[in-house]
Amino acid sequence: MLDSVPMTAQSLAGRTIAVPESREIEVFAALLERRGAHVIRCPLIAIRDAPDPGPVLAWSRRLAAGALDDLILLTGEGLRRILAAIELHESALKPPFIAALAGMRKITRGPKPAKVLRELGMTPDIAAERPTTEGVIASLRGLDLRQRRVGVQLYGTEPNRPLVDFLEGAGAVVSTVAPYVYADAAEERAVRDLIEALREGRVDAMAFTSSAQIERLIAVASEDGARSALANTLVAAIGPVVADTLRRHGIDARLMPEESFFLKPLTSALEEALR
Repeated sequence: MLDSVPMTAQSLAGRTIAVPESREIEVFAALLERRGAHVIRCPLIAIRDAPDPGPVLAWSRRLAAGALDDLILLTGEGLRRILAAIELHESALKPPFIAALAGMRKITRGPKPAKVLRELGMTPDIAAERPTTEGVIASLRGLDLRQRRVGVQLYGTEPNRPLVDFLEGAGAVVSTVAPYVYADAAEERAVRDLIEALREGRVDAMAFTSSAQIERLIAVASEDGARSALANTLVAAIGPVVADTLRRHGIDARLMPEESFFLKPLTSALEEALR
């Protein structure tokens, strides 16, 4: 069961909501459709394994051998992809990897990597109060990081220079891993059709769940074009990282869950705003 909303509840009846999510698009769409919304499905990006598993496995061997003291997990997807690469290409590595992971200091950027750790029977040692890169830096700023060997799981291929520069400036030795990449999902024609629907005022809300979705929309529409298309639409962000990306492009996220940055709280926020 997706949630406890009665099938008769139609709080979003007559509303059209655009969903650019990829991995959990049907879960998100079902949450909205159960409330009566018409959902436009337009997955703007796809998440794929790193095209070359070699660097991911080499990094994983180092972790398993005890060559890292700390691990910063920026996304839950990243840890899942690392484990999947190990299981697919070098299954014997999994037990020592899990054992080493359990014994090291684990820092999480948000609730999703913490959730994956819990599935492994672990908890974060340090959880950033704000689920952003700046939040991670703030949580580490008072610690002695000199000569600490710190692993950083990146999101996509974004090198996250602010975080890496902070760690190196604090004296840490940094080792990064990029276990997945973003790729275009919807064909450009479908994205342009969505942009046209936004411009014509046929979409009540658009709910962004990753920064990569925003970048894809802008790559097709241009920054000015995306701002113009979204001007009369309620723009929702699943959390502060996505909201910050929107703000950087001059787009205001007028809606965001207050505390828990998942699909159900985002659905509830949309329901409250549009009912």
